[in-house]
Amino acid sequence: MSSSHDRPPVASLLPPRGAVRLGAARRRTHLFVAAWLFATTVGAQQASFPGIGREATPKEVAAWDIDVRPDFKGLPRGKGSVSEGQAIWETKCESCHGVFGESNSTFSPLVGGTTAEDVKSGRVARLTDPAYPGRTTLMKVPTLSTLWDYIHRAMPWTAPKSLSPDEVYAVTAFLLNLGGIVPDDFVLSDATMAEAQARLPNRNGMSADHAMWPGGKPRKPDVQGSNCMKNCGVEAKVASFLPDFARNAHGNLAEQNRIVGAQHGADTTRPPGAAPAAPAAAPAAKPEAPAVQGLLAKHACTACHAVESKLIGPSFREVAAKYAGRADAAAYLAGKIRAGGSGVWGAIPMPPQSLAEADAQSIARWLAEGAGK
Repeated sequence: MSSSHDRPPVASLLPPRGAVRLGAARRRTHLFVAAWLFATTVGAQQASFPGIGREATPKEVAAWDIDVRPDFKGLPRGKGSVSEGQAIWETKCESCHGVFGESNSTFSPLVGGTTAEDVKSGRVARLTDPAYPGRTTLMKVPTLSTLWDYIHRAMPWTAPKSLSPDEVYAVTAFLLNLGGIVPDDFVLSDATMAEAQARLPNRNGMSADHAMWPGGKPRKPDVQGSNCMKNCGVEAKVASFLPDFARNAHGNLAEQNRIVGAQHGADTTRPPGAAPAAPAAAPAAKPEAPAVQGLLAKHACTACHAVESKLIGPSFREVAAKYAGRADAAAYLAGKIRAGGSGVWGAIPMPPQSLAEADAQSIARWLAEGAGK
C-alpha cells in the first residue's frame, strides 16, 4: 500500500498553464474557421435566391429546355411525312380541330384564308381585308418553329408532350399540306424545316415597328397611361350578336372553350346580361359511380364529354337517354367506344379508343344504367 507521499502532486497531472491557454485558443480558431467555411459555402449557394431551393440538375433542366427558336436552334432530329401525319391527325387531333382543321365550334380554325399568292409573297392579303371574317393559325403565324414548338409541348390537349418528335414533324407536315403550303409527298424534318419556312404564307408579315422589339423603329408606345377626362370616345356599338333562335342550339359555348385565350365562348344558357344561374346540387352518387368517374378521367373521355351538358360531343346523359330502350345497350356502347364512329351525333367524329375491354364494359354499363353520378 502506498501512502499519500508516494502519489505525484495534483499540479503535476495538469498541463502547463500556457498549454491550456494555447489549446483553448486553437479550439476557438478551429471553430471560427469551420463556421467561416460553412457561411461562405451557404452564401455562395444562396447568393441569387437566399433560402430558396437549390440549383437544378442538368437532367432537370434538359426536361424543360425543349423550346425551338425561329433559327431552329433546339430542334431535335427526326422526320415525318404528310401521310404519316394524316394517320396521327385522325386519331389524336381531328376530334377537336375538325377533319380539315376547320373547326370553330370549340377551337379557332387552324387552316383557311391563305392563297397560293400568299405562299409566294410571304404576306397574307386577307389579314388586311376587313371583309374577311376569320383569322386562322396559318394566316397569322410567321415562324414555323412557333407552330412546331406549340404542338410539341402542348398537344394533344388531353396528353401534352406525349407526341414524339417524329410524330410532331408528321402532324406539322399534314397541317401545312392542308393549307396548300407543302405537297402531298413532302417529308418534314430538321433538315427540311427551313424549306417549309420559306413557303409559310405570313413569313414576311411580322413587323418590328411597334416600339416593343429590339431593332424596331422608335416611336410613341401604343399605351400612354393617361386617363380620358373630356371628349372621350363613345361606347362601342355591337354589330354582331347571337340571335335568340340560335341560343343554346349546340350546347353552352362557354363550357366548350378553354378558360384561357381570346375566345372564351358565350354562356348560351341565359339571355345577354343575365346573372349566371346558381349551380344545381349534385345528386347522390351511386356506389359504382366513383369508379366509373375515375375511368372517364383516366381515358380522357371528359375532354370531349360532360355528364349533363354537351361539350365537344354529346353529354353522357344524352347518350344514356338515346339508348335507354335497347336491351343490348351495354354491349352496343362498349363496341362503339372501342371502334369509334361519326355521323350519329354530328359531323365531329369520335376516334377509336384504345382502352381495356373491361374498362369499356364498365363505362358502357354505367351509360346503359342512366349515367348516374
